[in-house]
Amino acid sequence: MNAATVGLAAGVALGFAGFFGGFWAFLLVAVLGAVGLGVGLVLQGDADVFPRRQRNESGGRPR
Repeated sequence: MNAATVGLAAGVALGFAGFFGGFWAFLLVAVLGAVGLGVGLVLQGDADVFPRRQRNESGGRPR
């Protein structure tokens, strides 16, 4: 699924939430969508929550 399709689906979901549920439902869907996006990126490996330190060529700690 490409980014345009995901964006379209998210926009439709936010639109329905705003139309049928009002502002607070819209806000809840937006916040939960952002949290879901963050979790998905971490699980996919595209976002590093705890980046690891790189060691230098000799195998020691970086200075």
